[in-house]
Amino acid sequence: MKFRVHRRFPAFNHLHRFSNLNVFQSHRINPSFLKKLHTSFSTKASLNDGHNSSSSNGNTFLLPGATVATILMFGALHARRLYDDRKVEEAKERGIEPGFQPDAKASFLNILPLRTISRIWGSLMSVELPVQMRPYVYKAWARAFHSNLEEVALPLEEYPSMRDFFSRGLREGCRPIDNDPQCLISPVDGIVVRFGELKEPGAMIEQVKGFSYSVSTLLGLNSFLPMVSGKDVVQKNGEVEDSHKDQIKKSWWRVSLSSPKIQDPIPASPMKGLFYCVLYLSPGDYHRVHSPVDWNVLVRRHFSGRLFPVNERATKTIRNLYTENERIVLEGQWQQGYLALAAIGATNIGSIELYIEPELRTNRPSKKFLQFEPPEERVYEREGVGFMVKKGEEVAAFNMGSTVVLVFQAPVAKSSKDKASSTDFRFNINRGDRIRVGEALGRWKD
Repeated sequence: MKFRVHRRFPAFNHLHRFSNLNVFQSHRINPSFLKKLHTSFSTKASLNDGHNSSSSNGNTFLLPGATVATILMFGALHARRLYDDRKVEEAKERGIEPGFQPDAKASFLNILPLRTISRIWGSLMSVELPVQMRPYVYKAWARAFHSNLEEVALPLEEYPSMRDFFSRGLREGCRPIDNDPQCLISPVDGIVVRFGELKEPGAMIEQVKGFSYSVSTLLGLNSFLPMVSGKDVVQKNGEVEDSHKDQIKKSWWRVSLSSPKIQDPIPASPMKGLFYCVLYLSPGDYHRVHSPVDWNVLVRRHFSGRLFPVNERATKTIRNLYTENERIVLEGQWQQGYLALAAIGATNIGSIELYIEPELRTNRPSKKFLQFEPPEERVYEREGVGFMVKKGEEVAAFNMGSTVVLVFQAPVAKSSKDKASSTDFRFNINRGDRIRVGEALGRWKD
């Protein structure tokens, strides 16, 4: 390793004076020369100590020492992170999933003004770039985050800013839609984080091994999520007593609109046939959100929350990550019953555009500093029959990497005896799979 020595440091000037001698070229150094060299350094140091209050020469080794220490510190932190990531990958290969482990970084993020930082970053990303620079900037982004520029709808020169490029559209035909009426498609390009059927009391989704969050909290306390009162649940497998079968046959409207009991000792359980899927979008992914099915959007809720990062590391260290972050929730009905789509914001920009409501603005300055702000809700049904959205139609767009959570009803067997029925909805994905818009998440048969 080579170090550049500045002549303003007297001690290094002293070394430079001796560097022209031939003593370093010999293999044997005279002991008397070493003694004189040591005496010379001691004298120089004593002189510098005498003028420490009037001159900065006394801090001879301060600047290079601090620089080296900083480099070593960052190198050690980076090496530790690489070591931790390697351990995680090795555990995954052995089929072991790392559990929830909050750390100091998560606590530090709590005190940062992430919303303000994201607004500032968003303003910088919106600055118009010179036309000549645009292809080079966007190609560098694509190389860093593995974006496919062959799918971009417009020439790179026609995207004025990084924000426009990030929320870009795709060429027609790049995302063919599976038109099978017995399938539900992916609304985004992303990685499958979690999926399954909601069965346990409280309708909990596992954020990471050892920690879960409530679907009702994610969607809002006013959500008409189809639930069954806890006192009606008598078996762990989700079966209901015959005396309450009539309640199950009621429409999901009547069941869901019943007032919840906040202090009920037995939490409500999800109705049979309620599923979920969590999809993560990396910064290099296509960031528009499409409709997973033909459905009627009835309600929109905007939660003005935090803007924590939502990458894999954050899910393992930040409690209630998805329920704490800012998000937009759409609820409605499709041919099989209930459907909700939650678009969750993330650090940097934190902007979510809703095409069916263009005037909606996210990541706005908070009106209240410490008090809890209830979600802003808009009921589309009061204005008619809601918004009818077709399968594959664009619904929203992110301006930075984020996450989408789907909660929906799908066909299932009516009793445990028909558990293996071929009519049941079945996911055809695996955790960690990369999926694209238009590809089927799961299917069922009539």
